[in-house]
Amino acid sequence: MFCKTVNKKTLIAAMLTGCLTAGASLHVAAVESIHFLIPGGAGGGWDGTARGTGEALSKAGLVDSISYENMSGGGGGKAIAHLIETADQNHDTLMVNSTPIVIRSLSKVFPQSFRDLTPVAATIGDFGAFVVKNDSKYKSFKDVVAEFSENPRAIKIGGGSARGSMDHLVAAMAFKAAGGDARQVRYVAYDAGGKAMAGLLSGETSILSTGFSEALALAESGEVRILVMTGDERNAAAPDVPTLKELGYDATFVNWRGFFAAPGISDTEKAEFVDTLKKMYQTPEWETVRARNGWVEIFKPDDQFIAFLEQQEKEVGDLMRELGFLK
Repeated sequence: MFCKTVNKKTLIAAMLTGCLTAGASLHVAAVESIHFLIPGGAGGGWDGTARGTGEALSKAGLVDSISYENMSGGGGGKAIAHLIETADQNHDTLMVNSTPIVIRSLSKVFPQSFRDLTPVAATIGDFGAFVVKNDSKYKSFKDVVAEFSENPRAIKIGGGSARGSMDHLVAAMAFKAAGGDARQVRYVAYDAGGKAMAGLLSGETSILSTGFSEALALAESGEVRILVMTGDERNAAAPDVPTLKELGYDATFVNWRGFFAAPGISDTEKAEFVDTLKKMYQTPEWETVRARNGWVEIFKPDDQFIAFLEQQEKEVGDLMRELGFLK
């Protein structure tokens, strides 16, 4: 686009304004590089979300350069602290996170909260799921509930996050809905989903509490079965898997996942991230990634994301107190 020179001063001013505006909009739409900071190890939900998002952005041509960094430790606190401490050097970084940033902040697993970062956008929702080995004696989740009712301590449930965090909380919700004592859930914590899967396959645990998208990927290996998921209805990615509600247990859960930038980035930089993620939703490359993982779109940018986080902090805090995870 270019501007012609004309004699009338008012028209010249108007045309120049139009040119400048067009240039600004093109700048806002362009992100040269994104470095995804992943607060857990390979094989977990954060890892899959970051790499799936990066795949879509790269294949759609929305970002020129994509890189990834896994930084486990402290229930995600190590990556959060790193992003804050190196904020001046990380203006191209997006850290993936999800409901656990709220849960672990409430639990004082780490001292920071979402308020210490720059919330960019929630992008997807992922349900919870319970997985067993193919040769497990449990043919349905009702079998698990029946044994839990007789002897809660006989069932060891693994998860890729710390005690009192999301995988634990979802399991507690499910057994509470089934009439059990949520505090008697025997939960075994692993650092990331890959290690939790290894614990299931080795027999250290009998059930794995995980994200639905992770469960789909695990089931593709042919070594495990998904017993049940926590959505309101069955998901097209695994139509044979029932919901807790369908089995008669009044419990649902969806875990948002989204992205945070370093504190102190400019409004323009934040707007570039938001605009790029918003454009991603319109691409076939994103739809391929989304459908493959069974994700639900829940795009909440900027101020909407902050309001959503504040509301979830209240609701999750109330639930954790009810289940005995908080005083």
